[in-house]
Amino acid sequence: MIRSNTAVTVALCAALLLPRAAGATEPATLTIKIENVSEKGGLVRVALYDKSDYDGHDGSPLLATAVEARAPVTVVKVPAMRPGEYAVKLFQDYYRTGAFVTSALGVPEEPFGFSNDARPLLDQPSFADTKFNVSGGTNEITVHLQSTF
Repeated sequence: MIRSNTAVTVALCAALLLPRAAGATEPATLTIKIENVSEKGGLVRVALYDKSDYDGHDGSPLLATAVEARAPVTVVKVPAMRPGEYAVKLFQDYYRTGAFVTSALGVPEEPFGFSNDARPLLDQPSFADTKFNVSGGTNEITVHLQSTF
């Protein structure tokens, strides 16, 4: 359920993101604060990757979720993660198509963002430019949606 404070908790399969071995580090919680969300509404689609699945456009994210877009800030909370290095790709899906809409020339028609506010140059930024560290306990990142390259 979407609440007026725009916070959404994403339920995850514990086997996917929780530590596997007894005595492993404390599980982490990640809060993704998404700023510059347009009043056009739609959904904010968020994908969380590790290094092995980030490259290319067909990689499978560890987590993919869509939440109602709430201007000017939408917040997504990811509980029970395994500490490590991750990257986030996201976009505001105005039309609720499930796909990132671009013009015939490949120019984005919907706002998008990457962790570390990395900017693309003809293609998505590299994992090295977008990676961030998640440690045990509470973690927070901010991503500003952008409309142009």
